[in-house]
Amino acid sequence: MAHHRKKLLLASIHDVGPRFESEVDRLAELIGGVLGGPKFAMLVVPDHWGLAPLGEAAAFRARLRGWADQGIEMFVHGWFHKDLADHTGLANFKARHMTAGEGEFLGLGEAEAARRMADGKALVEDAIGRPAAGFVAPAWLYGQGALAALRQAGFALAEDHMRVWNARTGETLARGPVVTWASRSRGRQLSSLAVAALARGAFHPLPVARIAVHPGDTGVPALIGSITRTFASFARRRPAGRYADLLGGQTAVT
Repeated sequence: MAHHRKKLLLASIHDVGPRFESEVDRLAELIGGVLGGPKFAMLVVPDHWGLAPLGEAAAFRARLRGWADQGIEMFVHGWFHKDLADHTGLANFKARHMTAGEGEFLGLGEAEAARRMADGKALVEDAIGRPAAGFVAPAWLYGQGALAALRQAGFALAEDHMRVWNARTGETLARGPVVTWASRSRGRQLSSLAVAALARGAFHPLPVARIAVHPGDTGVPALIGSITRTFASFARRRPAGRYADLLGGQTAVT
């Protein structure tokens, strides 16, 4: 399959929703400025932590449709984004150490994962007036129930921290870690700054480079500086593309 004839940069803004409207605006302006237009994806949370229901935010839904009309890809990003499950063993370690209690789809059974995917897909697609580009679990963490539900959910694409895949067939479409930043503690900020600096030197051979930003990044000037440098470094060497490009130009179908 001819997915990798050219190198691509895939950029995304996570946790898009009415709770973080001003932060999303700032990130969209920053990325659009560096990449020369709305060449990025937005990952939309239907009801962030149960505090920001998209269904009750008509003005924000209209903004999502406007962004989608500009060509920004819209992914469904969980439902609550908060992990309300009890975990044991490795899942407990992942839930506690890899994310600040936000691995919503790590512990869900297939039926509940499928319900939240279907509800999120319907809500986001109603807002944007077209199919969602795909589904990305919060914190990129999927349990077995979520993976089973995903194959039946009707999404074209999914991603985790290490790969992008065809959500219907499971076929891997791109490999390589996402460059991202963590804002919630000084130690995590410093380590993510170091990883981003490393990526700016070491990740350029990757056929597909992915960079993801979060609303919390906007509150830390050092992170914003690093984000700007990182986008510029990759954009000099490759065009910003669309996740749908990995499907060989096929558009999402419902």
